[in-house]
Amino acid sequence: MPFALFLLGVAVFAQGTSEFMLSGLVPDIARDLGVSVPSAGALTSAFAVGMVAGAPLMAGLARRWSRRGALLGFLAVFLAGHVVGAVTDSFTVLVATRVVGALANAGFLAVALVTAVGMVGPEAGGRATSTLLGGVTLACVVGVPAGALLGQLWGWRAAFWAVALLSLPAVVAVARSVPAGAADSGRPSLRAELRSLRNPRLRVALLLGALVNAATFCTFTYLAPLVTQVTGLGSGWVPVVLALFGAGSFLGVAVGGRLADRRPGAVLTGGGGALCLGWAAFALAAGTPAVALGLILVQGALSFGVGSTLISQALRTASDAPTLSGGFATAAFNVGAALGPWLGGTAIGAGLGYRSPVWVSAALVAVALLTAGLAARRNRRAPGCRTRASWPA
Repeated sequence: MPFALFLLGVAVFAQGTSEFMLSGLVPDIARDLGVSVPSAGALTSAFAVGMVAGAPLMAGLARRWSRRGALLGFLAVFLAGHVVGAVTDSFTVLVATRVVGALANAGFLAVALVTAVGMVGPEAGGRATSTLLGGVTLACVVGVPAGALLGQLWGWRAAFWAVALLSLPAVVAVARSVPAGAADSGRPSLRAELRSLRNPRLRVALLLGALVNAATFCTFTYLAPLVTQVTGLGSGWVPVVLALFGAGSFLGVAVGGRLADRRPGAVLTGGGGALCLGWAAFALAAGTPAVALGLILVQGALSFGVGSTLISQALRTASDAPTLSGGFATAAFNVGAALGPWLGGTAIGAGLGYRSPVWVSAALVAVALLTAGLAARRNRRAPGCRTRASWPA
């Protein structure tokens, strides 16, 4: 893999830390700003909504700029949004900064995904995607637990300042690693790229990605209250739990990336089934610390292994949309990131307890499996389509 690809991962690490760190800060934010835990959890949904809206919009806007110019511009806005978020006393302003930061993050990730695949070619697109997303999983392993620890020691605002500081070396890394140059005038028109959404295989891949990511964020957003209120662990265990999930996600991306270019169907079918069963097992065993901790590691691996493979397959299917393909994938996965916390918060708000988001996660993956099965059945009936059943890939 080109060294510049790893440097792009540095920026993704800073942004991934911001996106995921609220999982360890939700109770403190709720207490400090005088809102409920589900309301504070909606900050994750607000970020995801910004990612959904921003991915195609920012990717389309970035067509006018060089890739380095676009990446640097998005990083600058992202950094500024976190400075404002760190100093505000208004929950409304904090929500707004999350949306603005998400728009910038969406634009950066959409451009970075296309840039990453362009560096290696489509035959190694799965590995390139997983390498870039390694920054996200590293954020789960290091950034999110560190953010939770900072929140416990100095308050949740310290975590926002830390993300702003992390973004500074990311700016330097992008400025030095991504070649300068004018915008590519040889790209297809925006209308031509949008027409790629007519491809039913692409639509199914994006839908599956949204469902799997919704399941991931539904539980991940409420891990802190789950392990303290249900598992019975002290608040000092929250960074450890988040690190376990992150370690699993790093393993899942590493293994999934190597298999995504060779056997994507096997990864998605086997991993999807195991993911559904794992969420159900976690819901049942959440009160047993040793089992719960082990399942958190496993579910992190399965969630990101399946998720990163779906991203690479979406990018491959949308090969005729070289600018917007990254935006399509980013938007779909953040539809899930917005839907998951909302569904989990709704279940908690209905009085179903902190186990309920885990059951919702199991149901979401079950819907994804059913959708994949129906799509495979339709493909078998279509003339000229392959007959082996698998997730659309």
